[in-house]
Amino acid sequence: MAASEDSNESKIRAVFGSVLSFFILILIGVLAFSIRLFSVIKYESVIHEFDPYFNYRVTQFLTKNGIYDFWNWFDDRTWYPLGRVIGGTVYPGLTLTAGSIWWLLNSLNIPLSVETVCVFTAPIFSANAAWATYLLTKEVKGTGAGLTAAALLAMVPSYISRSVAGSYDNEAVAIFALIFTFYLYIKTLNTGSLFYATLNAITYFYMVCSWGGYTFIINLIPMHVLLCIVTGRYSSRLYIAYAPLVVLGTLLAALVPVVGFNAVMTSEHFASFLVFIIIHVVALVYYIKGILSPKMFKVAVTLVVSVGLVVCCAVVAVLIALVASSPTKGWSGRSLSLLDPTYASKYIPIIASVSEHQPPTWPSYFMDINVLAFLVPAGIVACFLPLSDASSFVVLYIVTSVYFSGVMVRLMLVLAPAACILSGIALSEAFDVLTRSIKFQLPGLSENSQIDAGDTTSSSVVTQNDAAKTNKNEDTLKERPSKKNRKKEKEHVEKTSIKSQIKKRLLVLPLEASVAAIFLLVLLGAFYVVHCVWAAAEAYSAPSIVLTSHSPDGLHVFDDFREAYAWLRHNTEVDDKVASWWDYGYQTTAMANRTVIVDNNTWNNTHIATVGTAMSSPEKAAWEIFNSLDVKYVLVVFGGLVGYPSDDINKFLWMVRIGGGVFPHIREPDYLRDGQYRIDSQATPTMLNCLMYKLSYFRFVETDGKGFDRVRRTEIGKKYFKLTHFEEVFTTHHWMVRIYKLKPPKNRIRVKTKKSKSKASSTTSSKRSGKRKKNPWQ
Repeated sequence: MAASEDSNESKIRAVFGSVLSFFILILIGVLAFSIRLFSVIKYESVIHEFDPYFNYRVTQFLTKNGIYDFWNWFDDRTWYPLGRVIGGTVYPGLTLTAGSIWWLLNSLNIPLSVETVCVFTAPIFSANAAWATYLLTKEVKGTGAGLTAAALLAMVPSYISRSVAGSYDNEAVAIFALIFTFYLYIKTLNTGSLFYATLNAITYFYMVCSWGGYTFIINLIPMHVLLCIVTGRYSSRLYIAYAPLVVLGTLLAALVPVVGFNAVMTSEHFASFLVFIIIHVVALVYYIKGILSPKMFKVAVTLVVSVGLVVCCAVVAVLIALVASSPTKGWSGRSLSLLDPTYASKYIPIIASVSEHQPPTWPSYFMDINVLAFLVPAGIVACFLPLSDASSFVVLYIVTSVYFSGVMVRLMLVLAPAACILSGIALSEAFDVLTRSIKFQLPGLSENSQIDAGDTTSSSVVTQNDAAKTNKNEDTLKERPSKKNRKKEKEHVEKTSIKSQIKKRLLVLPLEASVAAIFLLVLLGAFYVVHCVWAAAEAYSAPSIVLTSHSPDGLHVFDDFREAYAWLRHNTEVDDKVASWWDYGYQTTAMANRTVIVDNNTWNNTHIATVGTAMSSPEKAAWEIFNSLDVKYVLVVFGGLVGYPSDDINKFLWMVRIGGGVFPHIREPDYLRDGQYRIDSQATPTMLNCLMYKLSYFRFVETDGKGFDRVRRTEIGKKYFKLTHFEEVFTTHHWMVRIYKLKPPKNRIRVKTKKSKSKASSTTSSKRSGKRKKNPWQ
């Protein structure tokens, strides 16, 4: 009776724990969604940044014209006169996801606009990412660690920066796909289920559709598989977890038009194929070992290893031939910049010019992951107690993500889930030790602590029995244990439970120290929550298209970007072409509905260099370049009046570098005075006469009489000048956006002379006489 009552009580506890975990996960999802709504509450429901406007425009086209027109869409409003094939150059995961949500809601008679769905897609998938983090961490270290990691990920600032309401970018859904792919890989590794392996390949396919960062997955998992093989942890479960992922995942990835044959032709994927060969050789060796005698096994191993070496050498030779035929050795520019942080600055300035491709500073780690940076080392230690396949994968994940985040600040986003998982494990293990210490030392809870210890040992017995079952299946044992063996196993389990209780007794800390440590951990968590809420409300919620500033007069709103795009939309012809730096291409196409020369896709370096050369050239030469491209308007962003630092004058040196990379007559030293970039009276003549300087500072001296630039904190060098080939047509209220129109070419005036008259008379006489010169090529 007592045993049945104990079992019923343990069942009730388990059910209560499951229900409580479910409600906690619901609250975590609500937290992850609501903390990202500050941008909508404080500002308005609007798309943020630059790339999201292109994604929004593509989603509009998808919902209006359908999936087939989307795949075949040739966009003639971008990259004039080249155009762009949208279906073959975009990762469609985000667009298809938001389009499916919009279609589902409208089929349920919930009439939401496409813009509203796009604005709230990122907060919805942040909740999904938190739940996926719970599942992944639960597979590694249990339910408590999973709940803690999910709560941490729901608020981590690094992820909030890319998933606030309105941040309609690829990372909004890609981080969820990344975490869920890792979860299914670990789940397959723990269970050996082919069903989960198939789901893993499908989730990987969704990740490939969503973001180019899928190459991180297809390199991290082979690294873990190779680590398990080298450390002697190979099993059939490892084979089932990896082989279907490579085969099905690669076939599915090749179906994505933007990837295509790159899934088997580029160096980013070769590591997975090499490990695929290695794991088959290892599997064959283990299979032969099970069916042959030791002597025959040595002979067979020699044969298998020799054949395997020949196959590997052949594959490596093919890979070397493919790699040698590529100038970049089969790697993309962004991948090479990750492996060699100096590569982009040396050879591809277009990549180095992007701010999110720069290395992060130390304060950015504290800003983006905050106290998690101090908890990660403790989580790594906890993963080694004991070390399993799942925990070794998490350790490898954090090591690689720390390296890549140190190379490119954008990849702090990949570091955030790993930091949350390890911090959740560290906090869970710490609370386990501290609460157990309090239980053992409080007199009223001593009996309950023993019961809890019994429960924990019973759960460990269950896991041991599961492990024994899997071992039996793998070894294909035919005999069942007798009653004697069962009795011995029961005695062994009792001994191990007594040993575990003694071990837990040894881990007890003093009562005062335990209480103080719990108080400090709670205080640390409270500090983390406060920082995350502040980051979500102040640092990452402001849309870049609407700027604000606080002063003693109150809040000032700068809506110059939308003002300029509205002017272009209502005051220019539909087929007019607008030239600007590539940063503003997506917004101009989406909000002004005008054709642009370059945009944020940056697929054609020569085209961007042409625009950079025009901005770096004198006025007449720039007019000729723009006129050859059929440009009618030129848009520049200027922050000298209001102190907006991300203007075109601060980006101008990148225009010079990119232009000079293609057109050698543009040289950076010509724009520098003694190696310094200046716009004051000490600036070089080349700088003072270039188009960007003139378009930015034209009539600027009229604002304050001095021409003081609040960003560069100096007076401009050339204050009074006129434009001969461009005319100002619109400047926004705060002078942040300035639009100029190309003047039409002047009519050619022919001077009539006697010589010309004689020539004209001779030509007319020749026409009359009918004498024509014969074509020598006929």
